[in-house]
Amino acid sequence: MQPFAVTMARNGYAALTFDFPGHGRHPAPMPGNIADVDMRHGALDEALDQVVAFAQGLAETDGRLALIGHSMGGDVVVRHARAHPAVAATVGVSPYLSDIAAEGPGNFLVIYGALEPAHLLDQGYALLRQVADDPVAERETYGSVADGTARRLVLADGVEHIGVLYSGQSLDEALTWLDRVFAQQGDGFVDRRGPWLGLLFLGVIALAWPLVRLLPQASSNFVGAGLPWRRLLPFAVAPALLTPLILWQLPTDFLPLLLGDYLVLHFGLYGLLTALGLWLSVRTREPGPGGRTDMAKLAVLTAAAVAYGVAAIALPTDRFVTAFVPGAERWPLVLAMLVGTTVYFCADEWLTRGPGAPRGAYAVTKLCFLVSLGLAIALNLHELFFLIIIIPMILAFFVIYGLFSAWIYRRCRHPLAGALVSAVAFAIAIAVTFPTVAR
Repeated sequence: MQPFAVTMARNGYAALTFDFPGHGRHPAPMPGNIADVDMRHGALDEALDQVVAFAQGLAETDGRLALIGHSMGGDVVVRHARAHPAVAATVGVSPYLSDIAAEGPGNFLVIYGALEPAHLLDQGYALLRQVADDPVAERETYGSVADGTARRLVLADGVEHIGVLYSGQSLDEALTWLDRVFAQQGDGFVDRRGPWLGLLFLGVIALAWPLVRLLPQASSNFVGAGLPWRRLLPFAVAPALLTPLILWQLPTDFLPLLLGDYLVLHFGLYGLLTALGLWLSVRTREPGPGGRTDMAKLAVLTAAAVAYGVAAIALPTDRFVTAFVPGAERWPLVLAMLVGTTVYFCADEWLTRGPGAPRGAYAVTKLCFLVSLGLAIALNLHELFFLIIIIPMILAFFVIYGLFSAWIYRRCRHPLAGALVSAVAFAIAIAVTFPTVAR
Protein backbone atom coordinates (compact mmCIF):
# COMPACT_ATOMS: atom_id res chain seq x y z
CA MET A 1 0.00 0.00 0.00
CA GLN A 2 3.04 2.29 0.10
CA PRO A 3 2.41 3.91 -3.31
CA PHE A 4 -1.10 4.94 -2.21
CA ALA A 5 0.14 6.15 1.18
CA VAL A 6 2.98 8.23 -0.30
CA THR A 7 0.68 9.71 -2.96
CA MET A 8 -1.90 10.79 -0.38
CA ALA A 9 0.66 12.08 2.12
CA ARG A 10 2.41 14.19 -0.52
CA ASN A 11 -0.95 15.78 -1.30
CA GLY A 12 -1.80 16.87 2.24
CA TYR A 13 -3.52 13.82 3.73
CA ALA A 14 -2.49 12.02 6.91
CA ALA A 15 -1.93 8.50 5.54
CA LEU A 16 -1.69 5.53 7.89
CA THR A 17 -0.73 1.99 6.85
CA PHE A 18 -0.66 -1.12 9.03
CA ASP A 19 -0.56 -4.92 8.93
CA PHE A 20 -3.70 -6.91 9.71
CA PRO A 21 -3.30 -9.97 11.95
CA GLY A 22 -1.80 -12.77 9.86
CA HIS A 23 -0.38 -10.35 7.29
CA GLY A 24 3.03 -8.78 6.72
CA ARG A 25 5.01 -8.56 9.94
CA HIS A 26 2.06 -8.77 12.32
CA PRO A 27 3.20 -11.57 14.65
CA ALA A 28 -0.28 -12.92 15.40
CA PRO A 29 -2.27 -15.07 12.94
CA MET A 30 -5.83 -14.32 11.99
CA PRO A 31 -7.87 -15.79 14.86
CA GLY A 32 -10.06 -18.74 14.05
CA ASN A 33 -9.97 -21.13 11.16
CA ILE A 34 -10.09 -19.42 7.77
CA ALA A 35 -13.22 -21.44 6.95
CA ASP A 36 -15.03 -19.60 9.76
CA VAL A 37 -15.95 -16.51 7.78
CA ASP A 38 -17.69 -14.74 10.66
CA MET A 39 -14.71 -15.14 12.98
CA ARG A 40 -12.30 -14.01 10.27
CA HIS A 41 -14.42 -10.94 9.54
CA GLY A 42 -14.69 -10.14 13.23
CA ALA A 43 -10.92 -10.26 13.75
CA LEU A 44 -10.14 -8.07 10.74
CA ASP A 45 -12.94 -5.62 11.53
CA GLU A 46 -11.69 -5.27 15.12
CA ALA A 47 -8.15 -4.55 13.90
CA LEU A 48 -9.41 -1.84 11.54
CA ASP A 49 -11.58 -0.31 14.28
CA GLN A 50 -8.48 0.14 16.44
CA VAL A 51 -6.53 1.81 13.64
CA VAL A 52 -9.42 4.13 12.79
CA ALA A 53 -9.78 5.17 16.44
CA PHE A 54 -6.05 5.88 16.60
CA ALA A 55 -6.11 7.88 13.37
CA GLN A 56 -9.05 10.03 14.39
CA GLY A 57 -7.30 10.88 17.64
CA LEU A 58 -4.24 12.36 15.94
CA ALA A 59 -3.77 16.08 16.53
CA GLU A 60 -3.01 16.76 12.86
CA THR A 61 -6.35 15.38 11.62
CA ASP A 62 -9.83 16.91 11.63
CA GLY A 63 -11.76 13.64 12.07
CA ARG A 64 -12.86 13.19 8.47
CA LEU A 65 -11.94 9.76 7.18
CA ALA A 66 -11.36 7.90 3.93
CA LEU A 67 -10.50 4.21 3.71
CA ILE A 68 -8.43 2.51 1.00
CA GLY A 69 -8.07 -1.28 0.91
CA HIS A 70 -6.74 -3.86 -1.54
CA SER A 71 -8.10 -7.36 -2.24
CA MET A 72 -9.26 -8.87 1.08
CA GLY A 73 -8.51 -5.49 2.66
CA GLY A 74 -10.98 -3.96 0.22
CA ASP A 75 -13.69 -6.15 1.68
CA VAL A 76 -12.73 -5.08 5.21
CA VAL A 77 -12.88 -1.34 4.48
CA VAL A 78 -16.19 -1.71 2.65
CA ARG A 79 -17.75 -3.50 5.64
CA HIS A 80 -16.43 -0.81 7.98
CA ALA A 81 -17.77 2.00 5.80
CA ARG A 82 -21.18 0.32 5.58
CA ALA A 83 -21.33 0.17 9.39
CA HIS A 84 -20.01 3.72 9.85
CA PRO A 85 -21.74 6.19 7.49
CA ALA A 86 -19.43 8.94 8.75
CA VAL A 87 -16.70 7.52 6.48
CA ALA A 88 -16.58 10.18 3.79
CA ALA A 89 -15.00 8.12 0.98
CA THR A 90 -14.01 4.52 0.32
CA VAL A 91 -11.60 3.23 -2.30
CA GLY A 92 -11.61 -0.50 -3.00
CA VAL A 93 -8.54 -1.57 -5.00
CA SER A 94 -9.27 -4.96 -6.58
CA PRO A 95 -11.64 -5.78 -3.70
CA TYR A 96 -12.91 -9.32 -3.34
CA LEU A 97 -16.25 -8.59 -1.67
CA SER A 98 -17.80 -11.23 0.57
CA ASP A 99 -21.30 -9.77 0.14
CA ILE A 100 -21.84 -8.19 -3.25
CA ALA A 101 -25.59 -7.92 -2.70
CA ALA A 102 -25.31 -5.61 0.31
CA GLU A 103 -25.60 -1.89 -0.16
CA GLY A 104 -22.23 -0.31 -0.84
CA PRO A 105 -20.71 2.54 1.16
CA GLY A 106 -21.12 6.17 0.22
CA ASN A 107 -18.81 7.84 -2.30
CA PHE A 108 -17.32 4.52 -3.36
CA LEU A 109 -14.53 4.27 -5.94
CA VAL A 110 -13.70 0.77 -7.19
CA ILE A 111 -10.47 0.10 -9.09
CA TYR A 112 -9.61 -3.20 -10.75
CA GLY A 113 -6.75 -4.11 -13.03
CA ALA A 114 -8.05 -4.60 -16.56
CA LEU A 115 -6.19 -7.95 -16.73
CA GLU A 116 -7.85 -9.44 -13.65
CA PRO A 117 -10.21 -12.45 -13.83
CA ALA A 118 -13.65 -11.70 -15.22
CA HIS A 119 -15.20 -12.88 -11.94
CA LEU A 120 -13.69 -9.87 -10.14
CA LEU A 121 -14.47 -7.38 -12.89
CA ASP A 122 -18.10 -8.51 -12.81
CA GLN A 123 -18.24 -7.48 -9.15
CA GLY A 124 -17.29 -3.95 -10.15
CA TYR A 125 -20.07 -3.68 -12.71
CA ALA A 126 -22.54 -5.19 -10.25
CA LEU A 127 -21.71 -2.41 -7.79
CA LEU A 128 -22.57 0.20 -10.43
CA ARG A 129 -25.90 -1.51 -11.15
CA GLN A 130 -26.87 -0.97 -7.52
CA VAL A 131 -27.12 2.77 -8.17
CA ALA A 132 -27.68 3.06 -11.95
CA ASP A 133 -29.66 1.38 -14.67
CA ASP A 134 -27.99 -0.60 -17.45
CA PRO A 135 -26.00 0.03 -19.47
CA VAL A 136 -23.36 1.05 -16.95
CA ALA A 137 -19.83 1.98 -17.98
CA GLU A 138 -16.50 2.20 -16.25
CA ARG A 139 -14.92 5.63 -15.74
CA GLU A 140 -18.38 7.15 -15.41
CA THR A 141 -19.44 8.60 -12.05
CA TYR A 142 -22.98 7.76 -10.92
CA GLY A 143 -24.77 9.49 -8.08
CA SER A 144 -23.73 12.64 -6.25
CA VAL A 145 -20.62 13.34 -4.20
CA ALA A 146 -22.45 16.08 -2.35
CA ASP A 147 -25.05 13.73 -0.88
CA GLY A 148 -22.62 10.82 -0.49
CA THR A 149 -24.07 8.54 -3.16
CA ALA A 150 -21.34 8.78 -5.80
CA ARG A 151 -19.94 5.58 -7.25
CA ARG A 152 -17.32 4.99 -9.91
CA LEU A 153 -15.57 1.99 -11.48
CA VAL A 154 -12.12 2.19 -13.09
CA LEU A 155 -10.28 -0.61 -14.91
CA ALA A 156 -6.60 0.30 -14.83
CA ASP A 157 -5.00 -0.47 -18.17
CA GLY A 158 -2.42 -3.23 -18.57
CA VAL A 159 -2.25 -4.42 -14.94
CA GLU A 160 -3.53 -7.33 -12.86
CA HIS A 161 -4.24 -7.92 -9.17
CA ILE A 162 -0.79 -6.86 -7.95
CA GLY A 163 0.24 -4.40 -10.67
CA VAL A 164 -2.89 -2.36 -9.97
CA LEU A 165 -1.22 -1.15 -6.75
CA TYR A 166 1.62 0.44 -8.74
CA SER A 167 -0.39 1.76 -11.66
CA GLY A 168 -0.16 5.54 -12.04
CA GLN A 169 -3.73 5.43 -13.32
CA SER A 170 -4.95 3.74 -10.11
CA LEU A 171 -3.16 6.24 -7.91
CA ASP A 172 -4.32 9.25 -9.90
CA GLU A 173 -7.94 8.08 -9.81
CA ALA A 174 -7.81 7.51 -6.04
CA LEU A 175 -6.25 10.93 -5.40
CA THR A 176 -8.75 12.69 -7.66
CA TRP A 177 -11.60 10.91 -5.88
CA LEU A 178 -10.47 11.97 -2.41
CA ASP A 179 -9.76 15.53 -3.54
CA ARG A 180 -13.26 15.74 -4.97
CA VAL A 181 -14.93 14.34 -1.83
CA PHE A 182 -12.95 16.51 0.60
CA ALA A 183 -12.82 19.59 -1.66
CA GLN A 184 -9.06 19.58 -1.31
CA GLN A 185 -6.32 20.22 -3.84
CA GLY A 186 -2.71 19.12 -3.38
CA ASP A 187 0.16 19.45 -5.81
CA GLY A 188 -1.00 16.45 -7.82
CA PHE A 189 2.02 14.27 -6.99
CA VAL A 190 1.50 10.61 -7.93
CA ASP A 191 3.95 7.89 -6.91
CA ARG A 192 5.54 6.56 -10.12
CA ARG A 193 7.75 3.85 -8.70
CA GLY A 194 6.49 1.11 -11.05
CA PRO A 195 8.91 1.73 -13.99
CA TRP A 196 11.78 2.46 -11.59
CA LEU A 197 11.17 -0.82 -9.78
CA GLY A 198 11.27 -2.55 -13.14
CA LEU A 199 14.61 -0.91 -13.90
CA LEU A 200 15.97 -1.84 -10.47
CA PHE A 201 15.09 -5.52 -10.86
CA LEU A 202 16.41 -5.60 -14.42
CA GLY A 203 19.68 -4.31 -13.02
CA VAL A 204 19.70 -7.00 -10.33
CA ILE A 205 19.11 -9.68 -12.96
CA ALA A 206 21.73 -8.28 -15.34
CA LEU A 207 24.33 -8.07 -12.57
CA ALA A 208 23.92 -11.80 -11.91
CA TRP A 209 25.53 -12.71 -15.25
CA PRO A 210 29.02 -11.25 -14.60
CA LEU A 211 28.89 -12.42 -10.97
CA VAL A 212 28.11 -15.99 -12.02
CA ARG A 213 31.27 -16.02 -14.13
CA LEU A 214 33.28 -15.62 -10.92
CA LEU A 215 31.98 -18.94 -9.58
CA PRO A 216 34.16 -22.06 -9.85
CA GLN A 217 33.31 -25.10 -11.95
CA ALA A 218 32.00 -27.86 -9.73
CA SER A 219 32.02 -30.75 -12.20
CA SER A 220 34.36 -31.93 -14.93
CA ASN A 221 31.38 -32.68 -17.21
CA PHE A 222 27.88 -31.25 -17.55
CA VAL A 223 25.64 -33.23 -15.17
CA GLY A 224 21.94 -34.00 -15.65
CA ALA A 225 19.50 -36.40 -17.26
CA GLY A 226 20.23 -35.17 -20.78
CA LEU A 227 17.01 -36.63 -22.18
CA PRO A 228 15.87 -35.88 -25.74
CA TRP A 229 12.35 -34.53 -26.27
CA ARG A 230 10.90 -37.98 -26.97
CA ARG A 231 11.95 -39.26 -23.56
CA LEU A 232 11.60 -36.00 -21.63
CA LEU A 233 8.04 -35.01 -22.53
CA PRO A 234 6.27 -37.94 -20.80
CA PHE A 235 8.08 -37.13 -17.55
CA ALA A 236 7.16 -33.45 -17.94
CA VAL A 237 3.47 -33.98 -18.75
CA ALA A 238 2.57 -36.89 -16.45
CA PRO A 239 3.22 -35.02 -13.15
CA ALA A 240 1.27 -32.03 -14.47
CA LEU A 241 -1.82 -34.21 -14.91
CA LEU A 242 -1.41 -36.53 -11.94
CA THR A 243 -0.59 -33.98 -9.22
CA PRO A 244 -3.92 -32.07 -9.22
CA LEU A 245 -5.88 -35.31 -9.55
CA ILE A 246 -4.12 -36.93 -6.59
CA LEU A 247 -4.46 -33.84 -4.38
CA TRP A 248 -8.04 -33.10 -5.42
CA GLN A 249 -9.75 -35.03 -2.63
CA LEU A 250 -6.95 -34.95 -0.07
CA PRO A 251 -6.94 -32.62 2.96
CA THR A 252 -4.42 -29.82 2.37
CA ASP A 253 -5.00 -27.49 5.33
CA PHE A 254 -2.24 -28.84 7.54
CA LEU A 255 -0.21 -25.63 7.91
CA PRO A 256 -1.25 -22.27 9.41
CA LEU A 257 -0.71 -20.60 6.03
CA LEU A 258 -3.66 -19.78 3.83
CA LEU A 259 -3.19 -21.57 0.46
CA GLY A 260 0.54 -21.93 1.10
CA ASP A 261 -0.03 -25.42 2.49
CA TYR A 262 -1.63 -26.49 -0.78
CA LEU A 263 1.21 -24.97 -2.80
CA VAL A 264 3.90 -26.83 -0.86
CA LEU A 265 2.04 -30.10 -1.44
CA HIS A 266 1.70 -29.34 -5.14
CA PHE A 267 5.41 -28.57 -5.45
CA GLY A 268 6.41 -31.60 -3.39
CA LEU A 269 4.20 -34.18 -5.08
CA TYR A 270 5.01 -32.80 -8.53
CA GLY A 271 8.71 -33.14 -7.71
CA LEU A 272 8.33 -36.69 -6.39
CA LEU A 273 6.50 -37.76 -9.54
CA THR A 274 9.20 -36.15 -11.68
CA ALA A 275 11.91 -37.91 -9.65
CA LEU A 276 10.08 -41.21 -10.11
CA GLY A 277 10.08 -40.64 -13.86
CA LEU A 278 13.79 -39.91 -13.79
CA TRP A 279 14.46 -43.11 -11.84
CA LEU A 280 12.50 -45.11 -14.40
CA SER A 281 14.42 -43.39 -17.17
CA VAL A 282 17.77 -44.35 -15.65
CA ARG A 283 16.66 -47.95 -15.37
CA THR A 284 15.67 -48.17 -19.02
CA ARG A 285 18.61 -46.50 -20.78
CA GLU A 286 22.35 -46.71 -21.02
CA PRO A 287 24.22 -44.51 -18.54
CA GLY A 288 25.67 -41.30 -19.95
CA PRO A 289 29.21 -40.06 -19.55
CA GLY A 290 30.25 -39.70 -15.95
CA GLY A 291 32.03 -36.80 -14.36
CA ARG A 292 33.82 -35.88 -11.19
CA THR A 293 32.08 -33.37 -8.92
CA ASP A 294 34.00 -31.37 -6.36
CA MET A 295 31.49 -31.31 -3.51
CA ALA A 296 33.35 -28.60 -1.58
CA LYS A 297 33.27 -26.24 -4.56
CA LEU A 298 29.63 -27.15 -5.19
CA ALA A 299 28.71 -26.27 -1.61
CA VAL A 300 30.53 -22.93 -1.71
CA LEU A 301 29.14 -21.82 -5.06
CA THR A 302 25.65 -22.94 -4.07
CA ALA A 303 25.81 -20.85 -0.89
CA ALA A 304 27.06 -17.83 -2.86
CA ALA A 305 24.39 -18.23 -5.54
CA VAL A 306 21.59 -18.62 -2.98
CA ALA A 307 22.81 -15.57 -1.05
CA TYR A 308 22.73 -13.36 -4.14
CA GLY A 309 19.64 -14.90 -5.73
CA VAL A 310 17.58 -14.41 -2.57
CA ALA A 311 19.02 -11.21 -1.06
CA ALA A 312 19.23 -9.25 -4.32
CA ILE A 313 15.51 -9.78 -4.91
CA ALA A 314 14.21 -9.97 -1.34
CA LEU A 315 15.79 -6.81 0.06
CA PRO A 316 14.54 -4.30 -2.56
CA THR A 317 11.18 -6.09 -2.63
CA ASP A 318 10.90 -5.72 1.14
CA ARG A 319 11.83 -2.05 0.97
CA PHE A 320 9.78 -0.89 -2.00
CA VAL A 321 7.10 -3.50 -2.77
CA THR A 322 5.83 -5.66 0.11
CA ALA A 323 7.01 -7.35 3.31
CA PHE A 324 9.41 -10.00 2.02
CA VAL A 325 12.05 -10.61 4.68
CA PRO A 326 10.58 -13.25 7.02
CA GLY A 327 9.95 -12.32 10.63
CA ALA A 328 10.76 -14.79 13.39
CA GLU A 329 7.27 -16.30 13.31
CA ARG A 330 7.55 -17.01 9.56
CA TRP A 331 10.84 -18.94 9.51
CA PRO A 332 9.25 -22.30 10.47
CA LEU A 333 6.88 -21.81 7.53
CA VAL A 334 9.82 -21.05 5.23
CA LEU A 335 11.43 -24.36 6.24
CA ALA A 336 8.16 -26.20 5.63
CA MET A 337 7.83 -24.64 2.18
CA LEU A 338 11.47 -25.49 1.47
CA VAL A 339 10.74 -29.20 1.75
CA GLY A 340 8.33 -29.12 -1.17
CA THR A 341 10.17 -26.57 -3.32
CA THR A 342 13.52 -28.37 -2.95
CA VAL A 343 12.06 -31.68 -4.10
CA TYR A 344 10.45 -30.01 -7.10
CA PHE A 345 13.35 -27.86 -8.30
CA CYS A 346 16.01 -30.54 -7.78
CA ALA A 347 14.00 -33.04 -9.82
CA ASP A 348 13.09 -30.48 -12.48
CA GLU A 349 16.64 -29.15 -12.85
CA TRP A 350 18.01 -32.68 -13.28
CA LEU A 351 15.29 -33.49 -15.83
CA THR A 352 15.99 -30.42 -17.98
CA ARG A 353 19.78 -30.28 -17.77
CA GLY A 354 22.63 -32.49 -18.96
CA PRO A 355 24.45 -33.33 -22.21
CA GLY A 356 21.98 -33.43 -25.07
CA ALA A 357 19.14 -31.76 -23.14
CA PRO A 358 16.95 -29.94 -25.69
CA ARG A 359 16.70 -26.17 -25.79
CA GLY A 360 13.52 -24.93 -24.19
CA ALA A 361 13.09 -27.94 -21.89
CA TYR A 362 13.20 -25.74 -18.78
CA ALA A 363 10.50 -23.43 -20.16
CA VAL A 364 8.29 -26.38 -21.16
CA THR A 365 8.37 -27.94 -17.69
CA LYS A 366 7.48 -24.59 -16.10
CA LEU A 367 4.57 -24.21 -18.50
CA CYS A 368 3.45 -27.70 -17.52
CA PHE A 369 3.60 -26.71 -13.85
CA LEU A 370 1.43 -23.62 -14.44
CA VAL A 371 -1.06 -25.73 -16.40
CA SER A 372 -1.08 -28.22 -13.53
CA LEU A 373 -1.82 -25.45 -11.04
CA GLY A 374 -4.60 -24.22 -13.31
CA LEU A 375 -6.13 -27.70 -13.35
CA ALA A 376 -5.97 -27.83 -9.56
CA ILE A 377 -7.80 -24.49 -9.34
CA ALA A 378 -10.45 -25.68 -11.81
CA LEU A 379 -11.02 -28.86 -9.79
CA ASN A 380 -11.44 -26.93 -6.54
CA LEU A 381 -12.36 -23.39 -7.54
CA HIS A 382 -14.03 -22.50 -4.26
CA GLU A 383 -10.96 -23.27 -2.12
CA LEU A 384 -8.16 -22.36 -4.52
CA PHE A 385 -9.58 -19.39 -6.45
CA PHE A 386 -7.09 -16.93 -4.96
CA LEU A 387 -4.20 -18.90 -6.47
CA ILE A 388 -5.24 -17.40 -9.80
CA ILE A 389 -4.00 -13.99 -8.70
CA ILE A 390 -0.49 -15.25 -7.87
CA ILE A 391 0.10 -17.12 -11.15
CA PRO A 392 1.70 -13.95 -12.66
CA MET A 393 4.07 -13.82 -9.67
CA ILE A 394 4.98 -17.49 -10.11
CA LEU A 395 5.58 -16.88 -13.82
CA ALA A 396 7.82 -13.89 -13.05
CA PHE A 397 9.83 -15.96 -10.57
CA PHE A 398 10.14 -18.78 -13.10
CA VAL A 399 11.59 -16.33 -15.62
CA ILE A 400 13.98 -14.61 -13.19
CA TYR A 401 15.25 -17.71 -11.45
CA GLY A 402 15.22 -19.67 -14.69
CA LEU A 403 17.79 -17.20 -16.01
CA PHE A 404 19.81 -17.49 -12.80
CA SER A 405 19.80 -21.30 -12.90
CA ALA A 406 20.70 -21.43 -16.60
CA TRP A 407 23.69 -19.11 -16.11
CA ILE A 408 24.81 -20.98 -13.00
CA TYR A 409 24.56 -24.34 -14.79
CA ARG A 410 26.58 -23.19 -17.79
CA ARG A 411 29.32 -22.02 -15.47
CA CYS A 412 29.28 -24.72 -12.79
CA ARG A 413 28.02 -27.73 -14.83
CA HIS A 414 25.86 -29.08 -12.01
CA PRO A 415 22.09 -28.53 -11.58
CA LEU A 416 22.00 -28.55 -7.78
CA ALA A 417 23.11 -24.94 -7.25
CA GLY A 418 20.47 -23.44 -9.55
CA ALA A 419 17.82 -25.73 -8.07
CA LEU A 420 18.49 -24.56 -4.53
CA VAL A 421 18.53 -20.89 -5.53
CA SER A 422 15.00 -21.31 -6.95
CA ALA A 423 13.83 -23.51 -4.07
CA VAL A 424 14.86 -21.04 -1.36
CA ALA A 425 13.42 -18.05 -3.26
CA PHE A 426 10.04 -19.72 -3.78
CA ALA A 427 9.91 -21.01 -0.19
CA ILE A 428 10.43 -17.50 1.18
CA ALA A 429 8.00 -15.92 -1.28
CA ILE A 430 5.20 -18.33 -0.38
CA ALA A 431 5.83 -18.23 3.37
CA VAL A 432 5.85 -14.42 3.66
CA THR A 433 3.15 -13.34 1.20
CA PHE A 434 0.23 -15.56 2.26
CA PRO A 435 -1.71 -14.81 5.46
CA THR A 436 -1.14 -16.94 8.54
CA VAL A 437 -4.26 -18.39 10.14
CA ALA A 438 -5.04 -20.24 13.34
CA ARG A 439 -5.70 -23.88 12.46
